[in-house]
Amino acid sequence: IPKGPAVVCGNHTANIDSVMLFLAFKLKERPAVIAKAELFKTAIARWFFPKMGIFPVHRGKADLAAIKKSLSVLKNGQKLIIFPEGTRVKSGELGDGKSGAAMFAMRTSSPVLPVYITPGKKAFRGCTVTFGKPFYLPKPEKADAAAYKEAAEVIMQKIAETGEKAQ
Repeated sequence: IPKGPAVVCGNHTANIDSVMLFLAFKLKERPAVIAKAELFKTAIARWFFPKMGIFPVHRGKADLAAIKKSLSVLKNGQKLIIFPEGTRVKSGELGDGKSGAAMFAMRTSSPVLPVYITPGKKAFRGCTVTFGKPFYLPKPEKADAAAYKEAAEVIMQKIAETGEKAQ
């Protein structure tokens, strides 16, 4: 796990994935976590999640507050956990990566840390969190949606490679 900022990208097959990945970090190095806004519906969640460094993103649109917060987290030297698929893929296979994680890494020159989490597990039973080798995405000539989408595919490939090595 690199020191300093990193975009921590993992596969996402179960609700418990974010908790398991969050707990894999040392207490002093707790990363920020970007999570779907629907998780913040209750008063307890709205109180507790921010205290743990978890902040909401409204999926399906350009959520400027979440984008600014993500960039700020990385510029301040923290790690950011994001699931590039944007949702759970219960089949256990990797889905298509969305461009957000790639954009954050490229805009802040932060490394990407690929993570593979054992699919189809129960909480605290048979779960393995495997960290891959951190890597940097190249700066594109033109930072646009196509460049970010291409970089997202690279991230998903690195997650897949991490999973292959874990098995």
